[in-house]
Amino acid sequence: MQPGDTALRVSDLRVDLGGKTVLDGAELTLRAGELVCVVGPNGAGKSTMVRAAAGLQRFERGAVEWMGRPLAELRGRKLALIRAFVPQRGRVPDGVTVHDAVSIGRSAHLRILQRATGADREAVNRALVRTGVQDFRDRHLSTLSGGELQRVQIAVALAQEAPVLIADEPTSQLDLGATVEVAKLLRGLAHDGLAVLLVAHDLGLAAAVADQVVVIHEGRSVATGPPVEALDAERLREVWGVEASLQTGSGRTALHVAWLGDERPR
Repeated sequence: MQPGDTALRVSDLRVDLGGKTVLDGAELTLRAGELVCVVGPNGAGKSTMVRAAAGLQRFERGAVEWMGRPLAELRGRKLALIRAFVPQRGRVPDGVTVHDAVSIGRSAHLRILQRATGADREAVNRALVRTGVQDFRDRHLSTLSGGELQRVQIAVALAQEAPVLIADEPTSQLDLGATVEVAKLLRGLAHDGLAVLLVAHDLGLAAAVADQVVVIHEGRSVATGPPVEALDAERLREVWGVEASLQTGSGRTALHVAWLGDERPR
């Protein structure tokens, strides 16, 4: 893909789960070299939308297109070569090293019983280096901190060498330092030309890293645009029910919230 090419388009998506409509009217567009962040309150349908777009969740209505091709034409290996998916909470099996885990990312490129080639090993090494986890490649996953483990999961995705990376709330359980590391990594990957789709709760994080923000509320897309436009005071009030404003400048963001309103003790 060339910068600016459309990688993913989701239109009028509807998803029902357990007899309940979770999404109805969700939309987004993701382009190469762009980081799009999906935000919204708990239960709004953010993760459900990206899982449906990634081919991991059935949907009842709407369209998902990857590089102009319907999702239905891209099952299995074909889809894995286009998009990599980083889940909220990856499995941490016993006895598996960082290198072994990242090597799994090459499975889409290998046929049954085929051995890894020199190109596969180089792709794994590039992923280890790009995510900064090469120095503990021989450690077991169970010994890693939350931030280290999250970077390993991103390395697994990068080893696929897919042009699109989807990360579902990758910083939800991380401290501030680890969150910043992961945020810089994802922003850098978009700068490198990948199309990056991020689900996040942290509106400050979304404003700091995203080119475009998609706001999901009650199962539908209610705003799409640059962070300062999509997350204006009126929308923060309507969607999150808070009096707040987002301020950006000099590479920094701040979300000013009226935490106590008029009830603040004097």
